[in-house]
Amino acid sequence: MDIAKLYARVFGVVALLIGILGFVPGISSGYSGSGYLLGIFAINPLHNIIHILTGLVGIFAGYYASGSYARMYALVFGVVYALVTILGFTPLVMSGSLLGLIPINLADNLLHVAITASALLVYFISGPRLQTASA
Repeated sequence: MDIAKLYARVFGVVALLIGILGFVPGISSGYSGSGYLLGIFAINPLHNIIHILTGLVGIFAGYYASGSYARMYALVFGVVYALVTILGFTPLVMSGSLLGLIPINLADNLLHVAITASALLVYFISGPRLQTASA
């Protein structure tokens, strides 16, 4: 199986579950999908919906699209999460939220670093293979 498709499947399912669990009382603190997921990651309904949509796109890329689409998914989400990570470590995160819309804390930022690294790694290692000339 193509590593990009496997990554898109796994990341898609995990992101979808995280988004859904963000709305489950007891797993998330606060109310209406706000507070902290597992007592660690800052969330709100918009944050949860972003995870759900990210997961659905990943599932589509991993199960129904071509390997090149799955590879592009890894690149796009690697770049997007890199930007979110950079923004998460800047003053644009005011009072613990990104641009006043999405809550982000240090745990989120560290997770975003891992997502960025894994997505970009998958993109680069799943590229076209060079053919060697045989004599």
